[in-house]
Amino acid sequence: MSGEVQTDIGIDEILRRIPHRYPFLLVDRCENYNPSTSITGIKCVTFNEPYFQGHFPDFAVMPGVLIIEALAQSGAVLMSKSLDVDPAGKTILFASLDNCRFRAPVRPGDVLRLNVEVVRARGGLFKFRGMAEVDGRAAAECEFAAMLVETPAP
Repeated sequence: MSGEVQTDIGIDEILRRIPHRYPFLLVDRCENYNPSTSITGIKCVTFNEPYFQGHFPDFAVMPGVLIIEALAQSGAVLMSKSLDVDPAGKTILFASLDNCRFRAPVRPGDVLRLNVEVVRARGGLFKFRGMAEVDGRAAAECEFAAMLVETPAP
């Protein structure tokens, strides 16, 4: 239907909207996109992730900072799509990070649901609240902000 908002975002669009690539792309797809309001990123965690070699060899756990990064990347997809950003001249960067809490380990085989909601948006600056969950249980939560910046020409 014309005017209907696309609520699911696949990997091809994610790759067009944010600059992250292997091994640092931490969002496989997004669901429940609601323009300038919320999104749910999905990360399917596998034992093949490069960080599991050293974190930790005998008890593989996804690093907490990477869970927060996955939340931020989901927020960047939300921002990019909401603002219809042309990635050729602009990049979305972290601006702040507050009130991080790590609640449960994320392990290989888990499907990480990255629930991000907009707390405030003003021009090219968005403030978000994020909650990462596995099977309905909280894994991590935080508040963060991101800003749209000009990317210098190569």
